[in-house]
Amino acid sequence: MQFQYWNAEIEKMPRAELEALQLKRLKKEIEIALRAPFYKERLSKVGIKSSDDIKTLADLNKIPFTTKDDLRDGFPYGFLSIPKDEVVRLHSSSGTTGIPTVIYFSKEDIKQWAGYMARCIFATGCTKSDVFQNMITYGLFTGGLGFHQGGEEVGMLTIPAGAGNTARQFKMMQDYQTTVLHATPSFLLHLETKMKEAGVPRESLFIKKAFGGAEPYSEDTRKRIEALLKVDVYNSYGLSEMNGPGVAFECQCKDGLHIWEDGYIAEIVNPDTLQPAKDGETGELVLTILCREATPILRYRTRDLTSFYTEPCACGRTHRKLKRITGRSDDMLIINGVNVFPSQIEEVIMSLKEVGNNYLIVVEKDGALDKLTVKTEVNAEIFMDDSRHLNALKEKIIETLQTSISISPKVELHESGSLPISEGKAVRVHDNRPKDV
Repeated sequence: MQFQYWNAEIEKMPRAELEALQLKRLKKEIEIALRAPFYKERLSKVGIKSSDDIKTLADLNKIPFTTKDDLRDGFPYGFLSIPKDEVVRLHSSSGTTGIPTVIYFSKEDIKQWAGYMARCIFATGCTKSDVFQNMITYGLFTGGLGFHQGGEEVGMLTIPAGAGNTARQFKMMQDYQTTVLHATPSFLLHLETKMKEAGVPRESLFIKKAFGGAEPYSEDTRKRIEALLKVDVYNSYGLSEMNGPGVAFECQCKDGLHIWEDGYIAEIVNPDTLQPAKDGETGELVLTILCREATPILRYRTRDLTSFYTEPCACGRTHRKLKRITGRSDDMLIINGVNVFPSQIEEVIMSLKEVGNNYLIVVEKDGALDKLTVKTEVNAEIFMDDSRHLNALKEKIIETLQTSISISPKVELHESGSLPISEGKAVRVHDNRPKDV
């Protein structure tokens, strides 16, 4: 396989040099952080008054963790480290509290972000000859503009298609001979269903690659998208607190996501003890950004669960690889005392060829006990009036789920296309239990 590099000097930098670069950039980011009201107070409490107090990368442990609650408490300008008239853009995400987490960008920050996104896209084999259709939500969400500016940096013809409206999406794919797509995995699955309904022959499309992001998804979902759409699907990872997409991305080997360590310091900790996880052990990803001057964020608890690969990548890049995000430390469902991650259920659902492309997890109270219901569409080729076949499929799903999650859920089968489709991030879990229970 012929590999290509956006910045070979950085991407293949020896580990010792890469870590020296990290330390240099960390010290610079500390100086930036000390100009932000939040960190000026937070760092002074632990005795960090200047970058001179950081001697080695191990000194990162002196810095307390930053959480999403900290970002909300610092709303609107507690994390801003440059004058407001030097800010050229903001992105924000709102949570259940209604208080958004806001990230500000200088002109240099936007340039840096675009460079990391170009590095990601180029690592998958894309070139300026490709036509890139960005089918993700634009606006305050970072995914739209993040990928857009990366596509333009590579030199691809970039189409800001936005989310939804499958008829228009197919028309643009045909008119402009789109070769690369970006969408949520759930929308990519939805495309295949709509392609059949609209009578759009796959042969009329030129798509070769797709980037899946914005929501966690299993390897079985990736394989299903690849088989249905006949494209190469690449996993991406990012979060708005770390610019957005572009933190980590798969290369052409498609075996783990390279985290760009010249821009981010990654740690993996035990989410309960907050102590470093052992090599190869799954834990919570903690990130420190090294490439932003407007909104520094140090040791941010992402709540995403993953682990590092311990072996080098065949592509020659020296930046460590993250394994697929298996879930979040804060989205774990506790069902009658048993810990269940939605990703475990998806892995089972998407491994069954009889099952369709959409599913929903519902948790309710049944008296004193929790009741778990998994609603899933069936393959369009299965007749819904064949009760014997449907009952056998239902039992198969229940048995397979019970083996995976140690719980026997209720399973509902629905016709293909009958469950709601989200144009943005898919909402897969409806936890309807009373909040005070």
